[in-house]
Amino acid sequence: MGNRRAKSKTWLTEDSGSSTQQHRSVRSATFRVTRKPLILTSRIAEVLGISRNASKAEVKKAYHKAALSSHPDKVGESERADAEIKFKSVSKAYEILSDDDKRELYDAQGMSAFEAGNRGGMDSEVDLEDLLAQMFGMGGGTGGMNGGGPRPSGPRKPRRGEDEEHPYNVTLEELYKGKTTKFASKKNVICSLCKGRGGKEKSKPRECVACHGRGMQQGLKSCKGTGKIYRDKDRCKKCKGERVVEEKKVLEIYIPRGSKEGDKIVLEGEADQLPDQEPGSIIFSLVETAHSTFRRAGPDLSAEVQISLSEALCGFSRTLIKHLDGRGIHVKHPRSDGEPLKPKSVIKVPGEGMPYKKSELRGDLYLIINVEFPEANWLKQDHRMEKLKELLPKPADPIQAETVDDVDYVKDANINGFGAGNEGDQWEDEDEEDGGQPQCAQQ
Repeated sequence: MGNRRAKSKTWLTEDSGSSTQQHRSVRSATFRVTRKPLILTSRIAEVLGISRNASKAEVKKAYHKAALSSHPDKVGESERADAEIKFKSVSKAYEILSDDDKRELYDAQGMSAFEAGNRGGMDSEVDLEDLLAQMFGMGGGTGGMNGGGPRPSGPRKPRRGEDEEHPYNVTLEELYKGKTTKFASKKNVICSLCKGRGGKEKSKPRECVACHGRGMQQGLKSCKGTGKIYRDKDRCKKCKGERVVEEKKVLEIYIPRGSKEGDKIVLEGEADQLPDQEPGSIIFSLVETAHSTFRRAGPDLSAEVQISLSEALCGFSRTLIKHLDGRGIHVKHPRSDGEPLKPKSVIKVPGEGMPYKKSELRGDLYLIINVEFPEANWLKQDHRMEKLKELLPKPADPIQAETVDDVDYVKDANINGFGAGNEGDQWEDEDEEDGGQPQCAQQ
């Protein structure tokens, strides 16, 4: 589903000096070079945030600081890929800048000096030029000895923007039948006037003084992490230098029938746009609201239905429940030989549960039977009561006991009172109640 809240990062900007002009005075036997000012070394020095003339002690100090801040274990999961790239580039830069011979080789030949088969003894698993290309679009063009020439580089895949995830409440009816809905959305889109530059067509930005053009500080009000800033008069009149403008758009989402809680509806590329980034997606996570009648478990449905005592004893044929699509579910339960429907009995109706996605199959419907007993005083005639007793099954044989007590009882008691009574742990002496003295037990 793409990166969630993945913040794009820029650590340095490309040096304006040409990296294709190589120093010509080279003694091939020893790889010693007569150098002009370090053009290439200044590029990798910026990886560590130091000047090209920094001492070895300054290089080492900057390396430890940069390695700690860019270590993949120090960032969130969404930023780990970027951190790994920067961490490798920091390590490579330190390995070159901390060794005089390697610094001279890099200035003369670029990273080609450290490729397999060349001198330098440097691990070739990670190519700093490729890493710079991934991070900042700076790779290639270093040239060098052995017919190095400019390093070709393919088009970089743009970074992916942030995904936006939102909960979306749906009823069980909507999940049963499916749903298509439209809604208005506001999002940022790349400014059509300046094409995302932030400035007028022929104007040139200047380096941001806050981050020195590196764009390393995120959230700057001045450059917003781009490393560049336009003068007020050169800013785009439409986006005011923001590079994006807010736009309203009507979006449509389709919820397939049979969807369930937690399913995600993805609108690809409909999140906010940013220049040089592939827009993220809008993701809706389905949240099923509680239903008054039905309960869902996977593809199956259950519901409680009410029948009368006479229906439980004598059978019935009627519509027991109204389904999620408005259909009535008619059940015919004939009178059976002495097998009434008991309270909490379950009837299964095959094929009347939730639909499966992309299929005509359905789960099952389970109906839980609740038997309604007659109200008080529903039968007042004594002779009819006696006749009913004759029709109903006889009671069980009485329980035999040596002593039988007649007790009073409370009708309509509530089970919630069970266990709530006092235990009466204080002893009461009958003599104390009568005003007498306590009796001592005789030995």
